Amino acid sequence: MNGLPIHDMAEPRQGGGLMDTLLVVDDDPENLAILGGLLQPHYDVLAATSGERALRIAAGESKPSLILLDVMMPEMDGYEVLARLRADPATRDITVIFLTALSEARDEERGLELGAADYITKPIQPVVVLARVRTQLEVKRAREWLKDQNAFLEAEVARRMAENELIQTVSIRALAHLAETRDPETGNHILRTQGYVHALAVRLKDHPRFAACLTGRNIELLARSAPLHDIGKVGIPDAILQKPGKLAPEEWDIMQTHARLGSEAIEQAERDADQPVEFLALAKEIARWHHEKWDGSGYPDGLAGDAIPVSARLMALADVFDALISPRVYKPAMSFDEARDIIAAGRGKHFDPDMTDAFLAGFEECIAIAERYRDVGEQPT
Repeated sequence: MNGLPIHDMAEPRQGGGLMDTLLVVDDDPENLAILGGLLQPHYDVLAATSGERALRIAAGESKPSLILLDVMMPEMDGYEVLARLRADPATRDITVIFLTALSEARDEERGLELGAADYITKPIQPVVVLARVRTQLEVKRAREWLKDQNAFLEAEVARRMAENELIQTVSIRALAHLAETRDPETGNHILRTQGYVHALAVRLKDHPRFAACLTGRNIELLARSAPLHDIGKVGIPDAILQKPGKLAPEEWDIMQTHARLGSEAIEQAERDADQPVEFLALAKEIARWHHEKWDGSGYPDGLAGDAIPVSARLMALADVFDALISPRVYKPAMSFDEARDIIAAGRGKHFDPDMTDAFLAGFEECIAIAERYRDVGEQPT
């Protein structure tokens, strides 16, 4: 019988490592011997005389590529074996061909519905068995090849997306740092404000007023856009931008134009792009309206309340807090406690009340961000 024992086998035969492994399951030793003699010249063959034994072999180290499974067996029939194979993640992808003396159409339909790939009736015809096995193995290999190709393509897409996002982030930082070369005392301001905006947005993401807009994706885009909030300062003359004392009214009017200049520059970049860029829309909002106030007394457009975009409201709070705790040519740094009191006093006036509450509730996190990105030589506040 071509060397196939009729008792259970748990290991493939020697010398067949490059062959596909098949598992033949039948409670009749004579049927196992016949199938073994037919299949062994072409495949590594394992055998089991019960459903329980078949399940153990299928989940073992020598997992078969295909199972020829008898339907009519005592204790556990082929239908139950197949159901349990499909329920186990370790065996659910093994191809199964039913072997049975049942010839009713409903029996075949039941097997196919449970996930069998094919159905061979007994008595078996050797040519048919070999052809069906070969066909199903070819299908399995093709399916696995496609799966591998899809996995490769998904990994490549993910790699390129990560690369593009890195380039985008670096470009944003470069532009922001370029703007800050005009105003060198701001130092790590863009990193701190970016951190505050992200932390505050995460804290507010489940708030009824903000849940719809502060999705995970939008929070990521907000944080990416935040460094461009003061890009318009590139257009402000040095004499005003770096003036050590208080600005004259006409100088202050010019300083305020940085919000409009920034948003217009980003809008021009949008027009130059071949397709919409999500983060630019948020960057434009932040640049133009991060100096608006909840009570309508801000600039450049005097927006009030919810008319101010959420992105700009977040940045307003982050920007003011960082300005308070940072030294400038015209003022010393405030302590964290002093800054917290000013932010609290601005609730409902300068800042969105709910955002203010969230900021104060997470104040220790903002302190940690400020400490992490403290400018070189700056003393703790």
